[in-house]
Amino acid sequence: MPPFDVPEGDPFGPHNLPYGVFSPAGSDERSVGVRLGDHVLDAGAAAHALGSPYASLLARPSLGPLLAAGRTAWSDVRRALTAWVTVPAHRETVEPLLHPLSEVTLHLPFEVADYVDFYSSENHSRNVGQIFRPDAADSLTPNWKHLPIGYHGRAGTVVVSGTDVVRPRGQRKAPTDPVPVFGPSVRLDIEAEVGFVVGAPSQLGESVPLSAFRDHVFGLCLLNDWSARDIQAWEYVPLGPFLGKSFATSLSAWITPLDALEEARVAPPERTHPLLPYLDDAQEEPAGYDLRISVAINGQVVSEPPFSTMYWTAAQQLAHMTVNGASLRTGDLYGSGTVSGPTEGERGSLLELTWNGRDPLELSDGKRAFLEDGDVVTLTAWAPGPDGTRVGLGEVTGRVVPSP
Repeated sequence: MPPFDVPEGDPFGPHNLPYGVFSPAGSDERSVGVRLGDHVLDAGAAAHALGSPYASLLARPSLGPLLAAGRTAWSDVRRALTAWVTVPAHRETVEPLLHPLSEVTLHLPFEVADYVDFYSSENHSRNVGQIFRPDAADSLTPNWKHLPIGYHGRAGTVVVSGTDVVRPRGQRKAPTDPVPVFGPSVRLDIEAEVGFVVGAPSQLGESVPLSAFRDHVFGLCLLNDWSARDIQAWEYVPLGPFLGKSFATSLSAWITPLDALEEARVAPPERTHPLLPYLDDAQEEPAGYDLRISVAINGQVVSEPPFSTMYWTAAQQLAHMTVNGASLRTGDLYGSGTVSGPTEGERGSLLELTWNGRDPLELSDGKRAFLEDGDVVTLTAWAPGPDGTRVGLGEVTGRVVPSP
């Protein structure tokens, strides 16, 4: 089938059109690409060939200029791209600019400015509380229902899907150890998350209200927040995660624009505590998303976390992240936090799936309490699209390699 003719029902049809950055076979030159089925359209070359005014945004080695252009430009470019891949009159021009996905190299699609990670799944947070504070009256901390908890991560170690992850080294101390020891982590874990990509910046001292979420956030992607649980456990008191998280965060190569996810918008779970005005979304448009995530280890699906269960929405996270006047920059990335549903088969981390190693997973190649060298973790996801279609969110994958 010619690449212009995407099979009916393909999750990467013209209703989707996620953005990425690629190099064609035999070249190191990077270009903005748009996925169409199992091909990648050279968006900049198409813009030039069709005389489009958007060539200045698309004929670039990064999504940065498009991200910075703002919401009106995002919508205009998307409309133009949709026409380029659906209007028969453009076929002769566009079809030669479609590259087979199997023949290109995909890159990190934008330069990450700042990286923030949240802790916004009530199911995940309760599981973690029950694991580490089994005798507590409430498995949630007192602040959890009042604000989206988060921390600043390390932007420089965000890597594109397919990048190997080196097992991190650091200090660890088991409860029975008399002193800490140094060495490779023995409790390497993953966290299935969704990342949100900031396009339009904000001014220092300016708070971004809930209603402005879509003015600043360009789109979303899959994210794996690799975690060394033993390093994290020893270091996190009193300031929170550091080396147990900062060694690697894997990001999918495709950024799905929010405009492609209109059919996936849903209301978040019912609020059980009153919210302060800047977080109160009762009168706002639904800001939750119905995303169906799948987690596989060495090709075997071990969990299917539902994003629709997330207590705090991306709009609330953005509002909280800026309420003190902290500014946004083009290329800021923030993670949703681990996505976990209410059942055992919907947990988004090995910490929960194995209950901190007590109940190892039974895989086809042996048991797993935590990740072993050579393990390959793959997250995939889709969302409901128009007219019963699916919107594919691609995948984020990484292989664990031994510590040097």
